[in-house]
Amino acid sequence: MKARLIAASVASLVLVGTSSLALAQQTTLRIFTGGQQRPDVMRQIVDEYMKANPNVKVEVEVGGATSEQQQQYLNTVLASRDSSLDVVLIDVIRPAQWAAAKWAEPLDSYLGADKEKVMSQYLPAYREANTVNGSVISLPYFADAQFLYYRKDLLAKHNVQPPKTWDEVKTAAQAVMKGEGNANLRGFETAGAPIEGTVCTYTVPLWGAGGTVTDTNGKLALSADLAKKPFELWGSMKQAGILPPNIAEIPTDRIRQNFQAGNLVFGMTWGYVWNRTQQDTDSLVKDKVGVVPLPGFTADKAATCIGGWQLAVTAFSKNKAEAVKLVRYLSSPEVSKRQAILASHLPVFPDVYKDPEVLKANPWFAEALPVVQTARSRPVTPRYNEVSEVVRTNMNAFLAGTKTEESALTEMRNRLGTILR
Repeated sequence: MKARLIAASVASLVLVGTSSLALAQQTTLRIFTGGQQRPDVMRQIVDEYMKANPNVKVEVEVGGATSEQQQQYLNTVLASRDSSLDVVLIDVIRPAQWAAAKWAEPLDSYLGADKEKVMSQYLPAYREANTVNGSVISLPYFADAQFLYYRKDLLAKHNVQPPKTWDEVKTAAQAVMKGEGNANLRGFETAGAPIEGTVCTYTVPLWGAGGTVTDTNGKLALSADLAKKPFELWGSMKQAGILPPNIAEIPTDRIRQNFQAGNLVFGMTWGYVWNRTQQDTDSLVKDKVGVVPLPGFTADKAATCIGGWQLAVTAFSKNKAEAVKLVRYLSSPEVSKRQAILASHLPVFPDVYKDPEVLKANPWFAEALPVVQTARSRPVTPRYNEVSEVVRTNMNAFLAGTKTEESALTEMRNRLGTILR
């Protein structure tokens, strides 16, 4: 009897020791994402990863409602070489900045002989965005571009077709607003607050008019005549009552909120909005939403701004090899499909746009691929933070009425000339 008790005790100690060893060998990875990038969906995906990889625990840290707020926090963390974060979700505009700051672990050696095969799967714009000076800095998580969302029920009610030009947007919005007689109904919204999305509010009509901020060498190429076009467009819409009086206070997600509340005819916004309008319990516009490419000054010269989020392994992570494995998984076609279905996040793989399950969840994806393929990048430069600050603050000041078109444009050109020389 005594021998059996001793044997049982020894066996118990062995089990405890084995369990403790397993826990000691478990790797904990911490991934940072913004609040607007559907952390709830990311948590579902990493839960599946942990089930398949029990030796890895993944913690999701959420912070910052906008790209600027997220980067401000990360600036502090990474400048101190903090190793608490292993993987970070970064805006498509950030890889060059992260490469210059040496915050991201280059992935070339981890991809090895598979590097070209891996990168060739992605849409060209995302291959380019994540490669800086020939080195892979990050891998794409999901793509994005701006589209025109509209109330298809209201357009049908007032016999209005989806617009293809900015003039048609103005005419259509005026017709619907007049016909509805609803004081809460707004005609059109785009980002106007001093945030990253307001850079696109400036660049989209600039590109549509044939202009550009930089040349192929990254130098300032802002033509004086064409640089006026965005100010003239939004100024005319504000004067006509199509843009709301508080447009300078509108951040990106407020467009989605106003649209879901039934208070908006047209919105210039991103792919994620579709899922929210159809799935959120407080949405008043389910089955009443249409999505088409953004209009242009002419129907054949539209432009849109590329967006999307990338996965970078921090240079200070103590678990780089495991972090790269997680990034490879999160940047796979399988996860791209899950995101498309669960969050209407645009895929970075062309074939996923044709998947029947994806199209069932997002019927408008059938026409989305050409838009994403032709979307344009904001200026690519390690000094992008400075470029963004100049463009968005001057666009915001103009929309707020605190600067004239002339003063906003003069400051923009002068300051960009110093940064991009």
